[in-house]
Amino acid sequence: MDYFWTFLIGGVICLIGQILIDTTKLTPPRILVIFVVAGALFTGLGLYQPLVELGKNGATVPLPGFGYLLAKGAMDAVREDGFMGALTGGIKNSAAGIAAAITFGYIVALIFTPKSIR
Repeated sequence: MDYFWTFLIGGVICLIGQILIDTTKLTPPRILVIFVVAGALFTGLGLYQPLVELGKNGATVPLPGFGYLLAKGAMDAVREDGFMGALTGGIKNSAAGIAAAITFGYIVALIFTPKSIR
């Protein structure tokens, strides 16, 4: 059942993104920002944690999961370090994922030749 819920929740998040792309004039970068902000907002309201517990990676891997990670890190750090934790907690929580994205992006850029899009 874990695989089912992971697939379902991740699929619904992707479906929402596809519907936004197909039915609105929002650009993909704006949709990405909306997803990250929505993940952070829903985390702050306590609505995203139950989704993470049910869907696991289906809820944490897509972009709302990045917003969840930032907000959760900030909230946890505020409990431990006070106000300054709000500024540092999200970055500490997401540093490994950001570093991996930069590293692998650089490696792929070295291997493949980019082509301009017209």
